[in-house]
Amino acid sequence: MSTASTPVPHAPVGVSLCVPESWWEFDIRPEGRDATVRALVDERIREIPELAPYRADVANMLRRMARDAHASGAIYMGCMAENFDGVPLSATVTVSVLGAQNKQGAALSTDPRAIADSLRSITPRREGDAWRSVTTVDISQVGTVARTFGVEDVPVAHGDSRTLRMVLTQTYVPVPGVTEQVVLVSCASPVLDLAEALHDVFDAVTSTLRFV
Repeated sequence: MSTASTPVPHAPVGVSLCVPESWWEFDIRPEGRDATVRALVDERIREIPELAPYRADVANMLRRMARDAHASGAIYMGCMAENFDGVPLSATVTVSVLGAQNKQGAALSTDPRAIADSLRSITPRREGDAWRSVTTVDISQVGTVARTFGVEDVPVAHGDSRTLRMVLTQTYVPVPGVTEQVVLVSCASPVLDLAEALHDVFDAVTSTLRFV
């Protein structure tokens, strides 16, 4: 997988993540979002003129992804937004920093196994149902981390009761030297037919996470 390393801004310590070269990375903050999207789309169309008829669709997709990522509290987003024979394919990876405490403010363990034990698996009752597996994995130079992966119903937006079924991989990474924060790397796509392949891609992307 060809990758480009990108430092994640405003993380509790230096963090880098690699995404495939065909993915998009840009400022997700409202003040920089539109200008960056326009510049990226123009650049990509110069490289791939076949995308020109889909300029507006791609730009709108990127703006929506960025808006949703920023609203969720993410500090970084990389995304794939492609259009094959008129069929849009998309995926995102976001990085967020979570406080390790419950609603009452009590400190929670950042031990990966304790995090995994606190996460709920979902067993499908029939084919096509949502599902979630919980596990721990090892990331080179980072160590053991907690992870969930599956196909889940995700809220459309904060405060919106509607949901959208997504291929989802979420990895909880303890911050070195800090006891009250966890970095969450969340990868998602609405392309359910490619769930198995997407989980492999999401694993590969998340495995590039480094603290620097």
